[in-house]
Amino acid sequence: LIVLLLSGEGAPLFLQFKEAVQSVLEPYAGASGYDRAGERVVRGQRAMQATGDVFLGFARYQPPDGRTVDFYFRQLWDGKGSVEVEQMGPKRLKKYAWFCGGALALAHARTGDGAAISGYLGDDDLVDDVFAEFAERYADLNDADHAAHEAAIATGRIEAAGEP
Repeated sequence: LIVLLLSGEGAPLFLQFKEAVQSVLEPYAGASGYDRAGERVVRGQRAMQATGDVFLGFARYQPPDGRTVDFYFRQLWDGKGSVEVEQMGPKRLKKYAWFCGGALALAHARTGDGAAISGYLGDDDLVDDVFAEFAERYADLNDADHAAHEAAIATGRIEAAGEP
């Protein structure tokens, strides 16, 4: 849900409201420890973001039908850049993947003790090799899934809408 708010001078502020549901990890790792799913999401985002969103928050709504709906909200501002991965050659794609992985690692390192994680992983290339092997296998799986998806569209087993 996108909400448009206007100041007295007419300056727009867009807020995005998203439903927050139980973590997919809870069946395996137990309850998250937060009473509200939105709080879990917000605390995770605050831990990983280098610059926070002052509008980031969470709430609970109880509609007349008796359900309980948790959600979180944030300022809708798409200041992210984007690239056409399909147009990259192997060298540029490798460099782009390296930068994306570095940004993701930095965000996740903010949620834990970076020195302890580094000490645990050690100085050798074992973890690097394991992660690289996992990434290659996962890429192969993505390729196979995409091919199956395209085949299902081609045979009419599933319907696709929009531009390919």
